[in-house]
Amino acid sequence: MSEQTPAPVTEAPETGDPAIDATLRDLAAVPADDLDGRLAAGEEVQRTLRQRLGDLGG
Repeated sequence: MSEQTPAPVTEAPETGDPAIDATLRDLAAVPADDLDGRLAAGEEVQRTLRQRLGDLGG
């Protein structure tokens, strides 16, 4: 059995929420071999998602 490397993300998905879409684009723009950059961008996506979900709670 051989392991397959996932294909790099070349385009970020669109959610319709400008703030989330922006952070997803930032994450997609970080090179796959830049682990620190990927981690930082991923953490920003998580913060943005938590904030937007918190906004729904009123």
